[in-house]
Amino acid sequence: MPRPRLLPDPVGLHLASLETPPDWDAEFGFSGPLELEIGSGAGGHALEYCRRHPEVRFVAFEWRKKYARDTLDRASKMGLRNLRVMEADARFVVPRIFASGSLDAIHLQFPDPWWKRAHFKRAVIQPEFARLLLDRMKPGGLFDMRTDVQDRGVAMLAILEDAGFINPLGKGVFHPYDPEEVPSTRERRYLASGEPVYRGRLRKPT
Repeated sequence: MPRPRLLPDPVGLHLASLETPPDWDAEFGFSGPLELEIGSGAGGHALEYCRRHPEVRFVAFEWRKKYARDTLDRASKMGLRNLRVMEADARFVVPRIFASGSLDAIHLQFPDPWWKRAHFKRAVIQPEFARLLLDRMKPGGLFDMRTDVQDRGVAMLAILEDAGFINPLGKGVFHPYDPEEVPSTRERRYLASGEPVYRGRLRKPT
């Protein structure tokens, strides 16, 4: 997929500037499950997920402005009213705009693996942030994680499990592919080529 051009209008700034959680019913204009995607990339997963699940209120974070703005533009052309996109770093905004116990699901697909050891601290799943995400989820809420880098997948599972998420398959065990899941743009390529994807579907204890 070619990189999109940079559209002129920023997206999600009215939410990113808040110091307290908004009224999500008013923001979307309807009530329903509230879900978060951290790092929505080119938007393939967010757009298809919202198309399949119009009852879900979906907030997608992507710090790269080109992708964030393009995703919202495509959502508008598709007539999707259940997607909000934010060109912001989720680590700094999520703590402010989501209340404790408010999220039904969190999606994290193919985060930057930060290959250099000196850059590991930039990875989005760190112990403190994992504990915060657990707090923001409802009991029984789903954490949907996918990566193409096995050792990063192992590390993320360990951090999430240590933070208190429950892995129904057992600690450190990846989840098998489920054809009912919505793949991201990258995952579609991997499925077509037969390359491995490492998945985790963890839950907050009830």
